[in-house]
Amino acid sequence: MNNLQSNKLPKLYEAFQSDFRIGAAVNPHTLSVQRELLVRHFNSVTAENEMKFERLHPEESRYTFTEADRLMTFAEDNGIVVRGHTLVWHNQTPSWVFENSDGGPADRETLLGRMKSHIDTVVSRYKGRIYAWDVVNEAISDQSGEWLRPSKWLDIAGEDFLLKAFEYAHAADPDAQLFYNDYNESDPEKREKIYRLVQTLLKQGAPIHGIGLQAHWNLVHPPLDDIRAAIERYASLGMKLHITELDLSVFQFEDRRTDLTAPLEGMLEQQAERYMQIFRLFKEYKQYIDCVTFWGAADDYTWLDNFPVRGRKNWPFVFDGKHEPKQAYWDILKLAGE
Repeated sequence: MNNLQSNKLPKLYEAFQSDFRIGAAVNPHTLSVQRELLVRHFNSVTAENEMKFERLHPEESRYTFTEADRLMTFAEDNGIVVRGHTLVWHNQTPSWVFENSDGGPADRETLLGRMKSHIDTVVSRYKGRIYAWDVVNEAISDQSGEWLRPSKWLDIAGEDFLLKAFEYAHAADPDAQLFYNDYNESDPEKREKIYRLVQTLLKQGAPIHGIGLQAHWNLVHPPLDDIRAAIERYASLGMKLHITELDLSVFQFEDRRTDLTAPLEGMLEQQAERYMQIFRLFKEYKQYIDCVTFWGAADDYTWLDNFPVRGRKNWPFVFDGKHEPKQAYWDILKLAGE
């Protein structure tokens, strides 16, 4: 498909404009090589890594906003809104944040002060320009019977680091929508732990507005019934829901094969059917879901090429490696018109 043909394709975000925004995660590479695709089909973008703590604030006295600012310029020049990702996370946070001057653990007051300073600086810089932030990311434990994930935030500051993060973010931009974001969000046990966390924050008066369902799914898992149950459970808290990191791996998580150089035809048929089922579900709950973001845009770049099997190619999106529409694109487009 040449550029002239691709420019005649129905725009994905326009097809769903009465339902929810259609977003994509981007990085400096994809902002260049996928630029036309992004501008045509998406009306929301999220920084894949460029707004995480380690990228923006590698040293206590130094911020590096170059790439984040570049993303903002791209978005604003093209009438695309931006979701901020992410302010507080156990991962991709530089070690200095948790250390004192001797290299030992920082105390609670110091850590919370650093959190506040970081959130103040970052959120204030983009105040009125970023419409939603993933304030806290992945604070729930994957271990059965354990509620919160062990982390240095939790160890040093205690459970109320979660409440503080939302309070600091709200103070820095009172108009931004503030989200808790997590993966395996449809697993029944983890769903209840996420529900408990958000319910607790609400009881504490936290300025939290929504829950981000990462939606790193595959062709068979999680079951649609579990996705539906999660949406209904979270919505019962009065929360706005965003699908924040959607991709459909053609491999199940336990599948470690490395021999495929292209997706099998059956995989693409199954993927198209699965996307159709999922988007039908999203449309059914559009009163709660107002943004669906893919964790990428096309199959030429995906984090799944290195996870869970490093160097193995994956094909999780509705556009292929040449930015041409797959069957999944046409199927969900047809659904949009129903």
